[in-house]
Amino acid sequence: MKREIRTTNDGSKTLFINDLNENYHSHHGALQEAEHVFIKNGLNLVNNYEINILELGFGTGLNVLVTINEYLKTDKNHIINYFTLEKYPISEAEIEDLGYYSHFDNPELKNIYQKIHQANWETSIEIIKGFNLKKIQCDFFELENINLPKINLVYYDCFGARVQPDLWEKPLFEMVSDKMDVNGLLTTYSSKGSVRRILKELNFEVEKKQGPPGKREMINAIKL
Repeated sequence: MKREIRTTNDGSKTLFINDLNENYHSHHGALQEAEHVFIKNGLNLVNNYEINILELGFGTGLNVLVTINEYLKTDKNHIINYFTLEKYPISEAEIEDLGYYSHFDNPELKNIYQKIHQANWETSIEIIKGFNLKKIQCDFFELENINLPKINLVYYDCFGARVQPDLWEKPLFEMVSDKMDVNGLLTTYSSKGSVRRILKELNFEVEKKQGPPGKREMINAIKL
């Protein structure tokens, strides 16, 4: 499907799919959304020594980059293992044009951004000391066949229900739940009532949180 690069309201860029009339990120601010949903209401709420993160899906790599940026702010005495699924990787030209590293003060992030995208698929790579990345090229519904450690944190960042409703229904959430550890956290930009009901059916404790800029609410869910 044809994609074009657009600038969002916080100055960071996103990809827009013409055929679906859908952005990869919020047009209100790609970087703001990633940091609010997946860092403030995700990574910063998990205190394990070793954190296993599952992301659906890798997309532009922005969520990996903001996670590493946050990790670099810590004393780095813990380990992050980051597993990310993506069926349709973006092109080298798109990676360069997005240039997310330019929005951070840390000059290390340019090389890190390149290393994230250059990392071989299906292989665990140490991007920086203590942060391991494994990119898996597959359909999300192949998740049940993928061998993963127990997941402590899920970044549920699929395309919206308007364009891919099956990604917001019980079968996929059930697969995700099966991969999660008890007390694992799922965080997503969505606040759909149907999603909250599904997560409660799957024995999650669900909380509505303040959404990122331009969105009133989002969801955190703890697996009981």
